[in-house]
Amino acid sequence: MNGAEKLLETLVASGVEVCFANPGTSEMQLVSAIGSNSGMRAVLCLFEGVVSGAADGYARMRDKPALTLLHVGSGFSNSMANQHNAKRAHSPIVNVVGDHATYHLQYDAPLTSDIPGHAKLVSDWVKVSLSADDLAASGAEAVAAAMQSPGKIATLVAPANHAWEEAAEETLAAEAPPVTAVEDKQVIAAAQALASGKPSALLLGGKALREESLAVAGRISKATGARVLCETFAARLQRGAGRFPVERLQYFSEQVSGQLEGLQQIILVGAAAPVSFFAYPGKKSWLAPEGCEVIEFATAGHDLQRSLEALARQLSADEAAEVAAIAPPFPAPAGALTPVAIGQCLTLLMPEHAIVSDEAATCGLGLFPVTENAPPHDWLMLTGGAIGQGLPVSLGAAIACPDRKVIALQADGSAMYTVQALWTMARENTDVTVVIMNNRSYAILNIELARVGAGEANAKTLSMLDLSRPDLDWVALAESMGVPASRAHTAEEFHRQFANAMEGIGPCLIEAMVDQSFQM
Repeated sequence: MNGAEKLLETLVASGVEVCFANPGTSEMQLVSAIGSNSGMRAVLCLFEGVVSGAADGYARMRDKPALTLLHVGSGFSNSMANQHNAKRAHSPIVNVVGDHATYHLQYDAPLTSDIPGHAKLVSDWVKVSLSADDLAASGAEAVAAAMQSPGKIATLVAPANHAWEEAAEETLAAEAPPVTAVEDKQVIAAAQALASGKPSALLLGGKALREESLAVAGRISKATGARVLCETFAARLQRGAGRFPVERLQYFSEQVSGQLEGLQQIILVGAAAPVSFFAYPGKKSWLAPEGCEVIEFATAGHDLQRSLEALARQLSADEAAEVAAIAPPFPAPAGALTPVAIGQCLTLLMPEHAIVSDEAATCGLGLFPVTENAPPHDWLMLTGGAIGQGLPVSLGAAIACPDRKVIALQADGSAMYTVQALWTMARENTDVTVVIMNNRSYAILNIELARVGAGEANAKTLSMLDLSRPDLDWVALAESMGVPASRAHTAEEFHRQFANAMEGIGPCLIEAMVDQSFQM
């Protein structure tokens, strides 16, 4: 058995079941090993950013790592934007990056590069295998590193000769490290703060946004009067009818400042303190109100449910809070196709336990609140702000949960970053409905242009934010990659097409021609 085969045997024994791959020559032994190992599913992606984004989506829904297979430093670098998003999402991922044979590096062939240097920019753990025997052991270390709470990016560099040389080492299996709750002193301090009567809020992130933890946060809120907020871009928020509704932090800094006005205490539960996404002339970066105490109760790496339960016990918070009710029947939307109309269609038509991947940008900010009373669902967001995440994350989520409908709400501009994901959706017959929010513009940047005070916009300036001339034809793009597609100009057309998509199985795309008069 060679090093590649032993590595695959170890990864499968460690619970890794799916490999999202964009391999090259240095990975051929690994490709062969995956092909001969029945425990590893292989999913080919046509761009490395799709590979890493799909692994992120898979990890968010399965709470365990997928494997990525990438080709040398340039291939890894192509994956880095969505590696960044995955790191911000605390998604466990194991990257295996093939490299030249160790004895070939001295010749500085064209693809030679500092792979560990590239990997360290977005990885929490990086290692170059030392030999064929070490390759499998390093694979087990990588899985254990990735599974360290709350989830880490682990990158293993596999020189080609270590993959093809014989390996004698026994198969190892990685175990996930234990996860601890917060200490009693932190529970007591947070309980005292919440019982003080000061205007307070819990700010939740990470796994505190799962249904069970939200219910506990609701009990604490009911007992203390504290508001319950969540971070603006959450990795996975479980919401909808029957679940305790949280208040999402707004995007723009002045909106957040208004939202938090009057608070004297913010208790962080798996979230970071609220800050502005960008610096703006004359606007604040630190968004907690002046004089407000920010208390870190639990980090994302703690067992957040157990920590919240301990806090609830300390407060004797036993009474359940009200949950979101199912949306009452209302007519299907008619007329202009706006984000609100699209959200109303989702509320009426999405099945229970759907998974929504939201990279709808400006449209998404208006669409999100409309769906609060939709059937229970998971909402996945753009955690790191690097656009081009939405389509790959929806692909990975569909591979992770093949029995659940996945809905990708996708802005047209950022969809072009990883449009290749459509091909893999078709190839794997994933049950993903892609909704392209087509406004033919980087609309968010038109807003930001004014906000940063960059001067009077002229025709050349605006041309850099415009996605027309030529217009993208998303129906043709999707169909060219094997995904059935349609186009909707009105709310009635969208409702009919989305209803058909929810009734069917398999990938499809709806190009939603968003009303150009829509304003945030």
